[in-house]
Amino acid sequence: MSEARIVVHADAEALARAVALEFARAAREAIAARGRFDVALAGGSTPKRTYELLEAALPWPRIHLWFGDERCVPADHADSNHRMVRDALLGRIAIPAGNVHRMRGEDEPAAAARAYEAELALQFELPPPPRAKRAPSCDLVLLGMGPDGHTASLFPGTKALAVRERWCVENWVDAKQSWRLTLTLPVLDAARRVMFVVAGADKREMLARVRAQADPALPASLVGAANGGSTVELWLDRAAAA
Repeated sequence: MSEARIVVHADAEALARAVALEFARAAREAIAARGRFDVALAGGSTPKRTYELLEAALPWPRIHLWFGDERCVPADHADSNHRMVRDALLGRIAIPAGNVHRMRGEDEPAAAARAYEAELALQFELPPPPRAKRAPSCDLVLLGMGPDGHTASLFPGTKALAVRERWCVENWVDAKQSWRLTLTLPVLDAARRVMFVVAGADKREMLARVRAQADPALPASLVGAANGGSTVELWLDRAAAA
């Protein structure tokens, strides 16, 4: 990730506003070029503020919302990423229900992961794993980063980090004592753009480590490693960047 483009804003609110504006610009550009915009959403407090700021006037019928990861909980659970996006965004925009591709956290994890791969295959007109020759390519993937260096639900020491033939997998996270669903590194690396959105001084030290080298102990550092990091951007507030 050392070659990632870096964009710094004054504080978390300014960062959220900038990312919302860039989301809108990228959506309109993709729709003009290809007729649709596929974006994978991140969980967390900073992305939530971005979703609250997204324009209701965007061409939502041409926008498809995917999820980078999900907790294995029902959709109305307080920990659900889908519930966060629903509360911050979905209730105030005119987006077709079929354009919101949620991970079914309430289902058995392995079955839910396979079902998500099938939905990706259908929408991107690809054979599903393991027959697929390439991963689906979203126009934009939004990612956060935890103080431990995790991103999506790719946590240090978890089995999903080694997966290369799947697009979405169930991932047991010892540190959380829970199952997660997560997109895999091949899908993140296939995206046209990856934007890490990171705020707060508590991320500063880990961010420096992630930027220094690709290290399996720091999952965020592995995003973009397969293609030299050319698609990866770091959108930061000043506290994280300092």
